[in-house]
Amino acid sequence: MLKSVILAAGKGTRMKSETPKVLHKIFNKTLLGYVIDAVNNTGLADENYVIVGHQAENVTKFVSDNYNNAKTVLQSPQLGTGHAVSMVLPYLNDFNGEIVILCGDTPLITSDTIKEFVQFHKDNNSDLTVMSAIYNNPTNYGRIIRNSKGTLDGIVEEKDASSEQKQIKEINAGIYCLNWQKVKPAFSELKTNNAQGEYYLTDIIKWGNSNGLNVNAFILKNNEEIFGINSKANLAEASSILNKKVIKKHLDNGVTIIDPNTTWIDPETKIEPDTVIYPSTYIEGKNIIGKNCKIGPFAHLRGDVIVDDEVKIGNFVEVKKATIKSHTNACHLSYIGDSVIGNNVNIGAGTITANYNPLTKVKSQTIISDNVKVGSNSVLVAPVKIEEGANIGALSVITKDIPSWSLALTRSPLKIIDGWVKKFLSK
Repeated sequence: MLKSVILAAGKGTRMKSETPKVLHKIFNKTLLGYVIDAVNNTGLADENYVIVGHQAENVTKFVSDNYNNAKTVLQSPQLGTGHAVSMVLPYLNDFNGEIVILCGDTPLITSDTIKEFVQFHKDNNSDLTVMSAIYNNPTNYGRIIRNSKGTLDGIVEEKDASSEQKQIKEINAGIYCLNWQKVKPAFSELKTNNAQGEYYLTDIIKWGNSNGLNVNAFILKNNEEIFGINSKANLAEASSILNKKVIKKHLDNGVTIIDPNTTWIDPETKIEPDTVIYPSTYIEGKNIIGKNCKIGPFAHLRGDVIVDDEVKIGNFVEVKKATIKSHTNACHLSYIGDSVIGNNVNIGAGTITANYNPLTKVKSQTIISDNVKVGSNSVLVAPVKIEEGANIGALSVITKDIPSWSLALTRSPLKIIDGWVKKFLSK
């Protein structure tokens, strides 16, 4: 049995934002959401405890709104990372299993790494395992101190490290796996005799050694996974790292991406082989894109979009919460939202689905059946249904359902005034 404790109480002063650090987003998912999902996707954990402090109410609302197996625990006052973990003692007093401790601002950690970490802990019969990493420039990180046998002796924070200890390149990655019943007593014995005057979580390593526990360190293979977010610059860098990873996965799976440097694809989007993604396309949220599609350039998919095979979504087309079936084209300057569009449909340039009523704040659905042709600069005011084979004339505003194989027009009659230009210029 495994449970997680996720540290998410910090203010994140360097973010210079009113939003709590862990609720900042990469694509449309919060940093905290990435961490909770990574734990849940291991299939090992049945419960997550999120330690909250700064703007606790907002973080708690996010957790309760999005996760059935996560709860928040308030840390007030905030007296350090060791103190933070001690907040779960009343909830886990009788728990007999492993606890994984993570940071809520490390969105790049993967479920595979967490599983490998826990398996290492079990294979070595560890009571306490810390995740470490090798950095050529370890400045600002706590250093891993190993004894003459090479096993873990302790962790020294940068501010408390000697000049010799600062030369060590193995650093604390901030993730722990504990045999809870054996390590739990440590949290009642932590001291504040350090430069920060706080209860350091890292001190449980020395406590474990002094109490005869089996203490080990697991060296992380990919240092990018523990990249922490402390500023907007960090957030942008983490976004880029994640996006490059996603782009590579799609390229390896047979998707053509013309310019990886200007293409952004959410990790929760699935794309079939032989689809082409053109430059400056932004795809966020959960989407499914079929085979042999053409997306972009300058397209924006905003989530909950299902695109069948052989579909074209062209330049400056925005799509949200829509299903688009095969051999359908929306090639230019259109907005498609809350819609179901059939096979062999053509959406003319400048067409929009008017899905939102700003007075009632209700979003309604547009349904376009197979073989419909929508002329340029048309507005389809939802809720509305265009039946099979109907044609919508250019510049039309459609507010009623259109029968099959009909022509719908709301265009004003064309008026031509002979000689008007010459008369105007002669004045």
